[in-house]
Amino acid sequence: MARRGHATTTRITPLQQMAASCSGAFLTSLFVTPLDVVKIRLQAQQKPFAKGNCFLYCNGLMDHLCVCLNGNSTSSIRPWYRMPGKFNGTLDAFVQISRKEGLKSLWSGLPPTLIMAVPATVVYFTAYDNLKEAMGFVPGKKNYTVPIVAGSIARIIAVTAISPLELIRTKMQSKKLTYQELKSCIRSSVQSGGVLSLYRGWGPTVLRDVPFSALYWLNYEYFKSELCEIYHTEEPTLVMSFFAGATSGTIAAVLTLPFDVIKTHRQIEMGEMETRQRAPQSSSTFILMRRLWMQNGPKALFAGLTPRVVKVAPACAIMISCYEGFKSFFRRRNEQQRAALTAWE
Repeated sequence: MARRGHATTTRITPLQQMAASCSGAFLTSLFVTPLDVVKIRLQAQQKPFAKGNCFLYCNGLMDHLCVCLNGNSTSSIRPWYRMPGKFNGTLDAFVQISRKEGLKSLWSGLPPTLIMAVPATVVYFTAYDNLKEAMGFVPGKKNYTVPIVAGSIARIIAVTAISPLELIRTKMQSKKLTYQELKSCIRSSVQSGGVLSLYRGWGPTVLRDVPFSALYWLNYEYFKSELCEIYHTEEPTLVMSFFAGATSGTIAAVLTLPFDVIKTHRQIEMGEMETRQRAPQSSSTFILMRRLWMQNGPKALFAGLTPRVVKVAPACAIMISCYEGFKSFFRRRNEQQRAALTAWE
């Protein structure tokens, strides 16, 4: 049997970890974004977005709140989500959009979201790996408390870093503010509500993302360890990482679905507060949860299971397999460089 733990003796640098996660983030976005673009176009076909409406756009890395500002369907300049089309299902939408609007239309709206999603992903994965190492995690030792704690802390760090930027992006998008106006708006918000006003929505995001992260990394490290042991290998292959990522993502997505439903409602509610100057309908996550339960019963908290799994499973599989693949590449490169230096000496 191959000796486990050898893979960790040749470390990669934090910069290499960042490069690996950044590469994985870009590839994940390229593969997953078309699925969400088609989903949004199908939704818009069934119920056109009115001016001021909000919807969620997912690039495979994180959800972004988008505001529909163009209420004039006869305008010659239309945003991508209001482009005309009659689609007979998902596959037909893929074909028609590609033929009539060009292949690049399947990645509509992607560039602005990557400005935040890629740095957030880099922070998250780099923090997780370094926390895991600092806590003494050794592959094959089956100490699964470490992935739970490291995954939770890493996600809190990433959410905390990105929450104010997401709020600022929503304000700019909804009101078309100049940078000077945005600066005044943020200053006014901080003066009236304190610094915590920049973290509106942080609670629901953490409530969903932290349990998801803990469950995901717990299961991923377990499946990866078991597969490496079964196939007598020191490092997971691309297929192993893909399978472990997809399975772990599916488990986490199913178990945290109620939190995802709550977060989606809160995001859209807060977005429409900005665009339509509405008063908030709920003062807390738990009040919103109770309201949904009272209005629609328990099923309200488990709505959208299939779309969530279809979105999350491939995103997790692609991201982690790319990340592990690039880490293996950098690790082999470092080993070769070290061997070359040893030979030279």
